Amino acid sequence: MTKTASKDRVVIFDTTLRDGEQSPGATMTHDEKLEIAGLLDEMGVDIIEAGFPIASEGDFAAVSEIAKNSVNSVICGLARANFADIDRCWEAVKHAEKPRIHTFIGTSPLHRAIPNLTMDEMAERIEQTVTHARNLCDNVQWSPMDATRTEWDYLARVVEIAIKCGATTINIPDTVGYTAPIESADLIRRLIAEVPGAETVVFATHCHNDLGMATANSLAAVAGGARQIECTINGLGERAGNTALEEVVMALKVRGDIMPFETGIDTTKLMHISRRVATVSGFNVQFNKAIVGKNAFAHESGIHQDGMLKNAETFEIMRPQDVGLSGTSLPLGKHSGRAALRAKLNELGFEPGDNQLKDIFVRFKELADRKKEVYDDDLIALMGVSEAEENDRLKVVAMKVLCGTGPAESTIEMEIDGADVTASSEGDGPVDATFKAIRKLHPNKAHLQLYQVHAVTEGTDAQATVSVRLEEDGVIATGQSADTDTVVASAKAYVSALNRLLVRREKTGPGADVREINYKDVD
Repeated sequence: MTKTASKDRVVIFDTTLRDGEQSPGATMTHDEKLEIAGLLDEMGVDIIEAGFPIASEGDFAAVSEIAKNSVNSVICGLARANFADIDRCWEAVKHAEKPRIHTFIGTSPLHRAIPNLTMDEMAERIEQTVTHARNLCDNVQWSPMDATRTEWDYLARVVEIAIKCGATTINIPDTVGYTAPIESADLIRRLIAEVPGAETVVFATHCHNDLGMATANSLAAVAGGARQIECTINGLGERAGNTALEEVVMALKVRGDIMPFETGIDTTKLMHISRRVATVSGFNVQFNKAIVGKNAFAHESGIHQDGMLKNAETFEIMRPQDVGLSGTSLPLGKHSGRAALRAKLNELGFEPGDNQLKDIFVRFKELADRKKEVYDDDLIALMGVSEAEENDRLKVVAMKVLCGTGPAESTIEMEIDGADVTASSEGDGPVDATFKAIRKLHPNKAHLQLYQVHAVTEGTDAQATVSVRLEEDGVIATGQSADTDTVVASAKAYVSALNRLLVRREKTGPGADVREINYKDVD
């Protein structure tokens, strides 16, 4: 393995499936993790951190399967600084063509107090665990968690130890999003200049967005000599999130004049994977999010529109097509055929298989009968909820809602394990009444953590996309649905989340999907 990266090549390390999944409520199913990993691999991500193998049986199984299916990417697993974690990590990633072990320990004064280790004791543990990891795998990454709040002398000392023990990548995490760009660049620059052996390894940066500077800090670190950026799709991650992959990649691409670096990312696939991650995680992308937000290429001001018509470069520094976004939004109608639908979906960055296209076409026709015109955003919403439902134990068949000056009443017909059942309930509004009726038919203790409604397009006939997040006994599941009737979309989203809770229990067994590790101890 080459230990030094080319001066003009920045390695992209995606941790959506590990750090991104630590966002409360963002837990993905096994199949969703495999799907996202496949999209990352296809897009050209250099390293995929697939999970934390010792955290649960579900994590181990997902990392192992991703490792077996990887084509181009290095597949990495995370491990704390102990032999059991590292052994478990290796068991999962060893199936990959290009495996990596990523081991870490908190080195700042606050984090050293957690395992109650002295500086010397921690240094000894780093020496032992990095050596152990390197004896198993020739590609080892080591991270001093909370590095940006670690004393300089101690940070330099432990980085040198990790290098001497065989680490090939040294990652410098800004675990709590505390640092600023000038500090980020200086820290990397100083480590490279002063730590013996630094020229033999790749330095990486891992930034959190607590102060809104994750992207800036990552790019500054590259200017300081880092050649690996750790990031997530949509900036998903704990608290305020991580460095957004799409932001650093497009920044390097657009501003190559001052940042002469390149990545291996196929940027035309950014919109598709952004939308898919948003769907499976239940974390919608804010409209004004850089690169992948709905309004990122929208121009409403008269001056802007006039400039765009004359020359797109007047107000756009990159083309929508560069990130996989259609330059136009021409609607389809109820007379549009399957070929037109497939062409439009391809234009939007989707490549549905024949079975999925068949399912989408049925949904499209149903929607077109209710709406005069079906726009791009309508199709994106349909794609987001197009997963096959034939194996769902709970299905919404029909519903009727009455509401006015008094309590709302909802009557819902469902199919549960093949049997048709009906229940009615009153509630404080139609959605509350509907959810209560569903609980009558399928009793559960799930706590509603999130209920969000977003209008997909404008007009009174617009589709509503509803997101629901449920938590029951430590297991979290999300569900989404879209419909021109908000209450119907709400019912289907709620039922979708209930189905996911059922699947997780059936596939992983009692408690298996509940984290056995306190993720607050992880960078």
